[in-house]
Amino acid sequence: MYATNPVFILFPLLSVLATAFFLKKFGDSPVDHGRFVGIDGLRGYLAFFVFVHHAAIWYFYLQIGTWTSPPSALYTNLGQASVALFFMITGFLFYNKLLDARVRGIDWGKFFVSRVLRLLPLYLFMLFCMVTIVAFESKGVLNESVFVIAKSLVKWLSFTILGDPDLNRLNDTWVIVAGVTWSLPYEWFFYLALPVLALTVRTVPPLPYLLLSLAGISWAVLRRIDPPLLMAFGGGIFAALAVRSRRVCKIAEMPVGSILAVSCAVAVVLLFPKINGSPQMILLSLTFMLVAGGATLFGGLASPVSRILGEMAYSMYLLHGILLFITINYVIGNSQMRAMSATSYWMVVTAISPLLIIICHVTCRTIELPAMRQATKLTAWLRSFWKRTAQPSASISRPG
Repeated sequence: MYATNPVFILFPLLSVLATAFFLKKFGDSPVDHGRFVGIDGLRGYLAFFVFVHHAAIWYFYLQIGTWTSPPSALYTNLGQASVALFFMITGFLFYNKLLDARVRGIDWGKFFVSRVLRLLPLYLFMLFCMVTIVAFESKGVLNESVFVIAKSLVKWLSFTILGDPDLNRLNDTWVIVAGVTWSLPYEWFFYLALPVLALTVRTVPPLPYLLLSLAGISWAVLRRIDPPLLMAFGGGIFAALAVRSRRVCKIAEMPVGSILAVSCAVAVVLLFPKINGSPQMILLSLTFMLVAGGATLFGGLASPVSRILGEMAYSMYLLHGILLFITINYVIGNSQMRAMSATSYWMVVTAISPLLIIICHVTCRTIELPAMRQATKLTAWLRSFWKRTAQPSASISRPG
């Protein structure tokens, strides 16, 4: 059976769902984030599809030694369309905050602190795992000077905004994490663009944040960020505006809404080999708009099992590449994996899927959620620190 047969997706999917069901039954319930429950459930499946996408890439990478998209529109779009939908989620949630800010206002300082706390702690954990593997692969030998390694690490610490160079001369270091960090500069670009976008809803942020936003947009222009991917954020903004219409939400909440959402997503996979075009983005935007408006795919996205997966989506996204690398290179062995049949290979992927979910459940509960809860406290501390350091020293009067 060929390695990109669609049936191979079902085995790890069922394994992941069974593990999530076990966590729900014997662990904590997922956090309820309000009216956008479909989006909460969607996140987990998107991260899982990226995992399957990279598992397929690894199969052919073992055979030909080139990291490239799988020879299948389905397996290619599992990764590309999923990341585009992640960008739509970002565009939707934060433009929705801007729309609400017309009444409630927005604390820009707390916003940026919360974004750092949301992304950085788990990212640091991922980097720690990656650096540990680099040290193991290098047998503890420094192949570059400490200065060069530190300089490379600074680039990685920038969420790869400054680049993702090889570490300690280990070729293609980024393969350890399956190259997933490429999407993070896009996320930061959108966060930085938000103060300027606030002007479109007649909200004027403080001048320092506007200047920061303009600097971020200028950086994106110089970096020549891929326009089709920026369209994905636009799709999220479109959905944020559309779901304010009760008529749109009413259609989305009906069975026809779920049918239309699935149909648009399937059309992208069947009609296009990649998502780098306007028709693909329009179809994906329609899919996302319907989910944001209340289409739960006949209740599937709103189920506790789906929302448990959604909670750990960031962990799944960042850490699955490391699990694949360790499994292929250390647990089973590169040559043994290369010699496997497609069926055997996907059985290995299925076998490690529950481990991925358990690891990500732990990192979500011990790294992600605790850090996110500190946003208010850290913002207050930073403001207090700024006031203390910015306040001029009291003048000392001379005696007599």
